[in-house]
Amino acid sequence: MANPFDLHGRKAVVTGANTGIGQAIAIALAEAGADIVAVGRTKPDETGAAVRAAGRQFHAIDADLGDASRAGAIVQEALKHAGALDILVNNAGIIRRADALEFTEADWDAVMNVNLKSVFFLAQAAAREMLRAGRGGKIINIASMLSFQGGIRVASYTASKSGVAGLTRLLANEWASKGINVNAIAPGYVATNNTTALRNDETRSREILARIPAGRWAKAEEIGGAAVFLASRAADYVHGALIPVDGGWLAR
Repeated sequence: MANPFDLHGRKAVVTGANTGIGQAIAIALAEAGADIVAVGRTKPDETGAAVRAAGRQFHAIDADLGDASRAGAIVQEALKHAGALDILVNNAGIIRRADALEFTEADWDAVMNVNLKSVFFLAQAAAREMLRAGRGGKIINIASMLSFQGGIRVASYTASKSGVAGLTRLLANEWASKGINVNAIAPGYVATNNTTALRNDETRSREILARIPAGRWAKAEEIGGAAVFLASRAADYVHGALIPVDGGWLAR
């Protein structure tokens, strides 16, 4: 029987693939057989080396994902280099921390532009190409525990990740019948650059660890398996799902 998780011949675009979760997802997809186009502002040299070491093709696109007007151009550049687009992983995200009483409009807009606005317009541009090519596709958004919960001191991040959850369901409703699967992964507390401040806060880190049944922060590579599943034929009948990879956090 053919391996339903095999991604050979597939072309994937991964945003924010230079470090952390995005890097881990890009490498996992490559190890499953996919060629990778990485999108972001920072050169993903380490990611590229790992993808090529897995025997896959790699191309990097330099783009500020705070500017959603570039979504169409990003997809066209990806097509120019990869030749097709089968998988989009909307991973890029930023966070700003401040008490809600002090939160600024600039910090609100910066986070919403990257975490939600660009997610929608990249998905739109990718779906248009997937439909034009007639081969369907997989769109994977990266949600958060704060897609389910409120959090503290991260107003725009919580709003954006709650929006990602709703947007994932809406796009699944519209595109499932067109052969495009739209789903999301909700990582738990992962040791990445975005969580450095939390891990350095002894009180908050202790509180977080006390609630995680697995008893530890996740490693970025532990998110990769869920991405491979959602990108593969094994998930052909999965639409609009938000899959927590959280060490049991939501079950507590």
